[in-house]
Amino acid sequence: MKGSLITGLDIGSSAIRIAVGQVVMGVDRQPQLSLIGAAETKSDGISKASISSLEDAVSSISSCLDQAERMVGLPLQDAYVAVGGSQITVQEAKGIIGVSRGDQEIRREDVARALEAARTYAQSPNYEILHVLPVGFTVDSQKDIKDPIGMQGIRLEANARVIQGLSNHLRNITKTVFRTNVDISELVYAPLAAAEAVISKRQKELGVCVICLGASTTGLAVYENGELLHATTFLIGSDHVTADIAITLRTSIEVAEKLKRTSGHANPAAFGKQDVVDLKEFGAEAEEAVQLSFIAEVVEARLEEIFEKVEEELKRIERSGLLPAGAVLTGGGSKLPGVVEVAKRVLHLPASMGVTSLESSIPELVKDPAFSTAVGLVQWGFEAERGAGSAGGGVYSRSLKQASGAFNKISEPIKKIFKSFMP
Repeated sequence: MKGSLITGLDIGSSAIRIAVGQVVMGVDRQPQLSLIGAAETKSDGISKASISSLEDAVSSISSCLDQAERMVGLPLQDAYVAVGGSQITVQEAKGIIGVSRGDQEIRREDVARALEAARTYAQSPNYEILHVLPVGFTVDSQKDIKDPIGMQGIRLEANARVIQGLSNHLRNITKTVFRTNVDISELVYAPLAAAEAVISKRQKELGVCVICLGASTTGLAVYENGELLHATTFLIGSDHVTADIAITLRTSIEVAEKLKRTSGHANPAAFGKQDVVDLKEFGAEAEEAVQLSFIAEVVEARLEEIFEKVEEELKRIERSGLLPAGAVLTGGGSKLPGVVEVAKRVLHLPASMGVTSLESSIPELVKDPAFSTAVGLVQWGFEAERGAGSAGGGVYSRSLKQASGAFNKISEPIKKIFKSFMP
């Protein structure tokens, strides 16, 4: 594994982002991950985390790959790829098996069979399973067991979170990536990848929610007792803030986007009546003075709506105000000044910005919240490839990949089909 490259590819609605990590040997002779490259290009052909134009999407990803390859000086042959959108579902599943050995000792194979039973139970028509994440086991009548391997029992029950995506959605993304001559190591649900980058094991144990504010979607992942409790995606993001500004000020989307990026704020009280901007400075045809406090009111209203949706979801899973580690914000939309205060007020939780702690030669890029998903994919790949497995379900990551029937299990035949379309 030493010296190998791990690539994370985040296919967003506003931008394609790639992070590249290299595995090096640390002073303790253990493999360590260092981020050595990152690239970002404007995305075309992507809408609400789905492919809307295959050719445009291929061109955007290829352009970003070229940038990343020039930065690291090596070709990128495979990548961990984030997938999101409303086409991904998360549900609970249960798998029950009889322990196979005569001495009734539970082995890794029994855990794999139990998770396979959970996968089979949850499999929906026209959906492909991405992840089967164990959240606890029951041995005979003893519940809430984290690691049953080595224990004695007759009956093993696995409780899991099964994440699956609409087949056509996943296949369109897969086909798009293959057309760029890059193989897919694994498809990873985007909120899980973002969480991998910005929260610690301790936060997962205490209870935390990760909110990834993207351009057209907002991802939510909730952890408790070290395991995924819930995850979902809302079809609303920072592009809606831009649209609100454009409609309210009766100006173009381009002017509204520049205004949001340079003068946007989520706290109207931060400005006085004398704080104004001229829209002409942002590309408008005519001069027009606008109070910054008024723009902030527009931004605040839309962010409140986004966090209210998160709060509704937390209430639905009975965790409203009950996550000691609070809310961790990330994604490009989280860079708006004042967004953390809005989150605290609406969610009634402590809130903070999430930033990766990974070492990097380009910290100004990889510590950008917009890169959290791409960086998280690299970390996910590092854990999966070294077998420690914080990604993919703890100590069961290797068994899980063999037993869960995850989407990468059908990658080879799909590769043959989709690569036949390549020139």
